[in-house]
Amino acid sequence: MSTRNGPFEQAAEWRKSSYSGDANGQCVEFADLRATRAAIGLRDSKNVPGPALLLTPAAFTAFLTHLTARV
Repeated sequence: MSTRNGPFEQAAEWRKSSYSGDANGQCVEFADLRATRAAIGLRDSKNVPGPALLLTPAAFTAFLTHLTARV
């Protein structure tokens, strides 16, 4: 589910992925939004006010499992 960053998402503690490289500014950030949205947020750090992808914890786990299997 994609959504614009609301006030909560902007105030959330966003963390840079350890897999994001410093070259070309390619950074993915994530935030644990389970306390208020029961979701994990993903966004492009170069477009902070832009859309964020909200995933259920189960979908986020499946997403990470898929990514790490490809590395």
